[in-house]
Amino acid sequence: MTSPILVTGGTGTLGRQVVSRLQEAGREVRVLSRRSRGSQDSPVSQHGPVFATGDLATGEGLSAAVRGVGTIVHCASNRKGDAEATRNLVQAAQQQSPHLVYISIVGVDRFPRGYFKAKLAAEGVIADSGLPWTTLRATQFYELIRNGASRLAKLPVIPVPAGFVVQPVDSGEVATRLTELTLGEPCGRVPDMAGPQVLAFADLIRTYLQATGRRPRPVVPVWTPGIGPIRAGAMYPQPGTGATLGRRSWPDFLAGKPADATRAG
Repeated sequence: MTSPILVTGGTGTLGRQVVSRLQEAGREVRVLSRRSRGSQDSPVSQHGPVFATGDLATGEGLSAAVRGVGTIVHCASNRKGDAEATRNLVQAAQQQSPHLVYISIVGVDRFPRGYFKAKLAAEGVIADSGLPWTTLRATQFYELIRNGASRLAKLPVIPVPAGFVVQPVDSGEVATRLTELTLGEPCGRVPDMAGPQVLAFADLIRTYLQATGRRPRPVVPVWTPGIGPIRAGAMYPQPGTGATLGRRSWPDFLAGKPADATRAG
């Protein structure tokens, strides 16, 4: 019998898709939740995952949550305390020695500021943990880009950082890749994952306006200090690094075209 898999952040954009794919693969999944959802280690529905109560920020409940698991997929993220949360998770897992699978962000080492710096520190905690581990860095999800575009689309003139280039990716395709890694052997840092297109943020906004039927308006690049590494390509995989590329494009995502249909096209 295979051991359960614990997923942190299992109700988020990426985590819930990973949970679904793991269950489709026939694996028993345990989702870490800060708030109790009924009896500890009991499913919320006949076919749903088991929820285990534990707090990554304080470490409370984590020892019980990780008990008996063979793999931990760490999708939870906190802009203020990613490294400390990861450190608490690693400490709780030391006696179990599970395979620890982590999702990080492309460019954390080339633009180590703010949230990126926290994610880079969390990567270090995992690599130095003594546990078997796998880390996948992915670019920004389309959902994040869409949410930002939706807010900017309310303005009569839309300012965007000049030279801000990204290679966003479909979260479902990242979930599929992360599931493959979870069901495989630990392999340390694996090649980055990104979408099929490198795009300027201005073009992302223009495509969003057109796809959602918004009134056309000026999209004005504005010089922004401090983002030189981003203008130089820090937010997408470097050429020749063997990055895994998704198939679903930004226009496909906005049109609601399923990833499967994209692959078949």
